Order: sequence, then structure tokens, then C-alpha cells
Amino acid sequence: MPYAIITENDTSEWNDETGAFYHYPTRYQKFLQPGAKVIYYKGRMKDKSFLKKRLTPDPHYFGTAEVEDYFEDTNSKKKDFYCKIIKFAPFAKSVPLKLNDVYFEIIPDNRKTNYFRDGVRIITKDTFEKILHSAGAEIDNISNKIEYLTNDLNQGLPLAFESQELYEGAKKFKYSAYYERNPRLRLLAILIHGYDCQVCNFNFKNFYGEIGEGFIHIHHLKPISQFGKDSKINPKEDLAALCANCHSMVHRYKNKVISIQELKEFMTNRPF
Repeated sequence: MPYAIITENDTSEWNDETGAFYHYPTRYQKFLQPGAKVIYYKGRMKDKSFLKKRLTPDPHYFGTAEVEDYFEDTNSKKKDFYCKIIKFAPFAKSVPLKLNDVYFEIIPDNRKTNYFRDGVRIITKDTFEKILHSAGAEIDNISNKIEYLTNDLNQGLPLAFESQELYEGAKKFKYSAYYERNPRLRLLAILIHGYDCQVCNFNFKNFYGEIGEGFIHIHHLKPISQFGKDSKINPKEDLAALCANCHSMVHRYKNKVISIQELKEFMTNRPF
């Protein structure tokens, strides 16, 4: 399956429509076949009038999508093409070109001065997934302090969580990694389960000090991607507090989520 970066700048000679159609020259046709997974990219802002329409003035990645089909631009004398875009999911925050001063995209040595001139750039699956991870790295992280929880509760968050019926899981886009989440469920889960990992008892504050205060991952015991429709969630029984390592381990396998008890047994039975 091909993976690619597609460039959509503020002003262009190309007739693009974000999340619907992408317009491009023939030379990129081999990259944008049906089923191709793409990441949207926008170059540095040159006209300040576009500021409110962008996530940042700097070059950045801003969404992901899939190519459904393509067709020739009949108005073009150069045999340009359009591809139909589906499953568009905009990022909640911009993703810069670099992470820790290293480009996400692998730039060949002979292209270091002109690599980003290409409107469409082929990438690896690993690069694609790293950009997606960076775009959604904070989705499951609860880094708010107790004061934030208190403020939210003072605004009417019910404390009778054992009987409280809250809903979560409605697909906002038909894209496998993007689902609506109810932030109050995470707040309730923290109040119930605390900040100690339920597998290894790791506590970020105890280990890192002040910087780790209020930090923990909240894990769905049933994968949210399996929800066919809005589902009732009990934060006491359906959610768990896990450290980053244990949260990664329960999702170690692509088609199976390891249970908390299973992971505890792995730790107990380790040979050292």
C-alpha cells in the first residue's frame, strides 16, 4: 500500500478542495493510486490574510486521508489529474516537519536543497504512522492537575459515577484512528483509579517529581474502535489507569488487547 505526503498551499495554480479532491500533474499519478494513504502538508505562510485558516504560520502536516479513485482533468492540456479524497480527518494540532530536530520524512542526500519543492512525496508506512502518532499523542494523556479536575467538577460533573451513564465511541469520521471521546469519562476515571498504574503501580509524580504530577494514561478495557455505536461507559469498570509503558504493552499486538491481569502475569513470570 502506498503512502504519500500531498501539499496543499494557501495559494496555488491547482484546483484543490481539502478532503474532497486533489489536483496534480501526471508525474505524481503513480503515487496516488486508489487506496493510497496520504498526509496533508502545508508550506510556510506567505500571506498573513490566511493566518486564521491555518493551524500555524510554519510548515506543518495538518490531516490525513485516503485516495478513493482518480480521473483525468479534461480541461488540462498537460493531462493533469484529480484524485477523489475520502476518510479525511484533520489534525487537532499542527505537526511540524521535525521531531527533536529530525525530519519525519527521509530526505535523500541528493535532494536536501530541493526536496520540499515536490508537491507529492512518497513516504514509508513507518513515517506515516509516526506523523499520525505525533498528531494524536495527547489524545489519551491526562496531564491536567487536580485543580483542573476540581474546576470541571464544580461546573456540574456528577460524582455518582457508579450509576452515571455516559456515552463514548461515536465515530466522528469514517477513519480507523479518529473517534469522539468524552473528556469527562477520563476525569472520572482518574478520580476513581488515581494516578498509580494498575499493572505495575508506577506513579509519574513519585518518580519524576513535580513535572509528573497529574499525568497518567487512561485505557479502555474494550477497544474504542470496536464500538459500533454510542456505548454506555462505566469509568469504574470499563476504564483503567496505566503508565505509558504498560499502556503500550496492552496494545502490543495488532489484533488483540492484552488484559490487565494477563500483563500482570507476564511480569510475575518473567525470567529475571
